[in-house]
Amino acid sequence: MIEIKSKREIELIKEACKIVALVHKKLEEMIKPGITTLELDKIAEKVIRENGGIPAQKGYPSYQKGVPDFPSTICASVNDEVIHGIPSNRVHLKDGDVVSIDLVALKNGYNGDAARTHIVGEGSKEAKKLLEVTKQAFFEGIKFAKPGYRIGDISYAIGEYVEKNGFSVVKEFQGHGIGREMHEDPGIPNYGKPGRGAKIESRHDTCNRTYGNCR
Repeated sequence: MIEIKSKREIELIKEACKIVALVHKKLEEMIKPGITTLELDKIAEKVIRENGGIPAQKGYPSYQKGVPDFPSTICASVNDEVIHGIPSNRVHLKDGDVVSIDLVALKNGYNGDAARTHIVGEGSKEAKKLLEVTKQAFFEGIKFAKPGYRIGDISYAIGEYVEKNGFSVVKEFQGHGIGREMHEDPGIPNYGKPGRGAKIESRHDTCNRTYGNCR
């Protein structure tokens, strides 16, 4: 079920997202050849707590029998690892590596969530192109995150741009809503068909039609 957030809730989510942005900025400064992903994890937790937040991923339940809860503040996925990589003191970043950092900060009961990908050191031309295409694909999707469009329009724009530029998307995982829970509806795949899925409406229009008024 898609929740309609109040103005106050949206502001609280923004506060959590500000912490996430601070962490990513700090990690970008620290990502250099030789550093371990566990060191990056410790830096991330320190920044989150110093800014009044809680590392929401740490201890996040797996909901799978026999699988332990997530042990770290960040997901650190190096090269061909596909998300949810666990930081380790045995993983030393090397020149040319591609490392994706995903993290969630909780503040005042609301979550902020974002992932960023970095090239360690110089990197290859292909790696640089991958990051450029991935970043622009995000903005291609954002163009359709407006009232009147549907989730499928966002998903299609992302997948179409990526494939047009010679890459492919991961279909097993997707983007998602955020709020009191780390993962909320709607799910947003990186591929899809235009005109499909939930319709995007402004909060004002939805509140007026459904509830009469919202604050």
